[in-house]
Order: sequence, then C-alpha cells, then structure tokens
Amino acid sequence: MSVEKVITRFAPSPTGFVHLGNIRTALFNVLLAHKHGGDFLLRIEDTDAERSKDEFTAALMQDMRWLGLTWEQGPDDDSGKPGAYHQSQRQHLYQTHYDSLQKRGKVYPCFCSAQRLAILRKTQLSAGQPPRYDGMCAHLSQSEVETKLAEGQKPSLRFRVPQGEEITFTDLVRGEQHFSSDDIGDFIIRRGDGTPAFFFTNAIDDALMGVTHVLRGDDHLTNTPRQLMLLRALAMREPEYGHISLIVGNDGAPLSKRHGSFGIREMREQGYLPAAIVNYLSRLGHYYADNSFMSVDQLAKQFDSKNLGRAPAHFDITQLQHWQKEALSAADDDTVWQWLGKAVHQQVPADKKGNFIRAVKPNISMPADGLDWATVFFSDQMIVEDDAKNAIDKAGKEFFEIAASVFAKEADFKTAIKSIGKQTGKKGKQLFWPVRAALTGKVHGPEMSDLALLLGSDKMVARCKRVG
Repeated sequence: MSVEKVITRFAPSPTGFVHLGNIRTALFNVLLAHKHGGDFLLRIEDTDAERSKDEFTAALMQDMRWLGLTWEQGPDDDSGKPGAYHQSQRQHLYQTHYDSLQKRGKVYPCFCSAQRLAILRKTQLSAGQPPRYDGMCAHLSQSEVETKLAEGQKPSLRFRVPQGEEITFTDLVRGEQHFSSDDIGDFIIRRGDGTPAFFFTNAIDDALMGVTHVLRGDDHLTNTPRQLMLLRALAMREPEYGHISLIVGNDGAPLSKRHGSFGIREMREQGYLPAAIVNYLSRLGHYYADNSFMSVDQLAKQFDSKNLGRAPAHFDITQLQHWQKEALSAADDDTVWQWLGKAVHQQVPADKKGNFIRAVKPNISMPADGLDWATVFFSDQMIVEDDAKNAIDKAGKEFFEIAASVFAKEADFKTAIKSIGKQTGKKGKQLFWPVRAALTGKVHGPEMSDLALLLGSDKMVARCKRVG
C-alpha cells in the first residue's frame, strides 16, 4: 500500500434502514482507513429523488455513531438533510464532466425505448449471449439527433466503450482481474429524465473526493471496468478497489428478512450491544489471528485487506451471541444497568442494584433475560421450568422442610447449604439442583451465594415451604 494518505468511503443510498451487510461494508472501510492513519469518508448517494428520504439518512448516521463508526469527512450532523456530501447537491459537478465527455466524442445520445432494450436483452439471453447494447444509436448523424430532439424525445446518454481493449486491475481481495471491453457494450451514464447513473456519479465523486481505496460488495465487481473506463476517459484518479464476499444465511442465499431481523435499528431494539455487532462483523469474512474481544481501534490495528475472504461469509447467530456475551462481560455496571432498561429498573430495589448486576451479568445475553431474573428475585410470579419441577419432585417434601428450617436459622448461605446436605444426606447436583429449583424455578443461573443475597432469608424460607 502506498505512503499517501489513505481515504476510504462508504456511499449508501438512503432508500431504507441500514442492515448488517451495509454496516459490514462501512466497518471494513473504517478499519482499513484507520489501520493506515487515514480518513474514512461518508457520502450519501441520494440521486434517486423518489426513493431517497432524509429520515433514512438521519437513521443511518445515528446507527453508525451508535456502533462507533465515525467519519473524518462527511455530513456534519444527524439531521439527514442534504449537504456537501450528498450527491443530490453535486449535479453541477456531474454536468461539467458530461460536457467534457461530449466534447471529446466519448458519449452519445440514445433514443432507444425501454421496450426495445428489454426485447434486445431477452433475445440475447435466449441465444446464450451476454446482454449488451447493440449500438443502434451510436452512429446517428447530428441531423438525426436534432430531429428526434425536436420531436420531444428525451435521450439517455451512453458512454462509448472502446473496442478491442482489455481492462485490468488488481483487486485488493481477488487479485488480478481482466475484462474485455467487447463484452461490456456502451452503457448509460445519464438517464432520459436527466438523472445520473450510479456508474458515473460513484466514480466521479470518488475521484473528486480523493478516495484512494474502496471496499465494496462483490456484486459490484462487474461495475469496476466500466468505472475505470470512465475515469481513464476523463484522466481522473482511479481508486484501488476490493470486492468483499456477500453475507449469506444457512441456506446459502444472501442474508435477508427470511433469515431474521438484521436491520441495525431492530438489533438495537432487541438488545444487541454495539461492540458485539462490531466484533462479530469484523470477523465475518475477515480473518483475525487474535480472537479476543476488541475495540474498533484495536480491530483496525490488526485489520489487513489480505485477510478478507473470497468465499461467501456465512452468518452464524451462535457466533453473534458469543460476541454479545463478550461485550456484556466487558461492559461496566452503569452501561449494563442502562442497557437492562426501565422494566428491570422498576423491579429491582435501589439497594439491590449492585448485587443484582453482579449476579445476573454472567447469565444473560439480552435485556429480556435480565427482566426474567428480576421477576424471579423480586416478585411472586416465578415460573417453575420442567427440569426444576423434576428436581423438586425427586428431592421430596422432607428435603424442603429441612431446607426451610435451616434457612430460617442460618443467614450464611455456605454454612446453611452444608447443614442441609448433612441433614438430608444429599450432595452435588442432588443437593444444589432442588435448592436452586425451589428458590428460582430453574436449575441453572447465578451463583447460589449471590441468589441468597438478593432473595433474603425470609423469601428463601417461604419458597422452600411453598414447594415442600
């Protein structure tokens, strides 16, 4: 990688809320830039006026900041309203480059209807040919063009692809890439309604904004030769491209709604921690020798584009949940308390807050789990699970009569459990499971001594009597 300042970018279209695939692309670009002490740039590609919404832009920026993915260049606030880094405000710049291409004969107006193009595509595909424009309008005379314009026809603008050329570039992920210009066909850079095409604005803005490296989904791989031809025709700077694998579900299909709700907003509402999402995504399609929990800065230091995989990245909910547990373990008590939410705050007495967090933190992964334990400790709505019921039934009535008697006299839990074991002749699982089951309705959970602190002797006695 060269010694010049590295500038990467994320350039989403604000037509919906951001999801895991989008955010992983942004994350990899953040990590690459910060690995080399460079800048990460956020650009909003909102030329689709009908579908682009300020609310989606605002939501995107809020989600990225929540995840700790900040930008050195880009929109200044979370309003989402168009500004210097929105393509909708850069039309005059695009027009300058349209004019430049026209003066050099690199483009031409195309009057072909959508119907004709659809038929052409269908015919080529049925013949086993790659779909490409046949150049029908490539050689219209000036008088023919003027006649069609006078008739009110609104042409698109096509880039005149040079014939017999090979477009080559070194992909940061996939190595040497070779494309034949003869397989591409003249492509549209401005639509008939005057709106610019993605190929054009995306490439022009990368050059104008000094972007040096672009990591994006491998579904954009075939866009790259088109964009390189455009930049070369305009003698503009070319970034280095890297095309990362797509995220797929267990069925091998691209991750979508049918695999679950993986919009960042939805995941935040479900209770996923930002550090969990970042740690998981940074390893989804990228290899880290160090598998420990890390901050964004630490992940950046160890990031290497050479470790980006070419094969589809398989989403694994178990791995995401693993990093959720890691993120929760690393979080301080105040963060955990706020994350648990109002429903838990309303149940846990102020003087029990510290003990509650210490007890449940290793045993939960979502706020709903915390609420479940708060209900166990501080209400009478305890639900006895099947395993717990079996443990209670096997222990028998006499066991719980002894346990209630001991807990009524002995405040120290460790001393009390030893006494119960001695009097009942039980030890190990046969001792601890029925006690835990009686006190919580579960056979697994927080340390028993922590349970005792939260419940108190009176409640422990009452629960033993209730099941006895």
